Amino acid sequence: MTDLLRINRSQIDQVIAHARSCSPEEACGVLAGTARDGERLVRRVFLMENAEHSSTFYVMDSTEQFQVFDQMRQDGLEPVCIFHSHPHSPAFPSAHDRELAFYPDAVYLIVSLMDEKPDCHAFRIMEGTSREIEILMED
Repeated sequence: MTDLLRINRSQIDQVIAHARSCSPEEACGVLAGTARDGERLVRRVFLMENAEHSSTFYVMDSTEQFQVFDQMRQDGLEPVCIFHSHPHSPAFPSAHDRELAFYPDAVYLIVSLMDEKPDCHAFRIMEGTSREIEILMED
């Protein structure tokens, strides 16, 4: 089984723009789509507010999260990826990220803004351990 995140350029641009607009706080959100045989296809981007307004961790607002998950259900989509940014550190899951990865079937996308060019990496996080997976960027 292949673990793969398929996302188009417009969608990743939305995620990066959200990360930049929230900086120096961490940005967060959900990528909704479909998953089959380890392949996750992003169909919709949900940009969310970091309820903690922190530069070192994120918490999705529970009311907003409920609304997003309800909309996904109505649209026949699932949360294929949870994303957040690291304004000042690499795109690698922190201990806090690994501890709070509550969706074992989802991929976690991290956008680092520590360099001029944003750096994006995706991970499966299960039982406190992370494994990087491939991101297939499509036009």
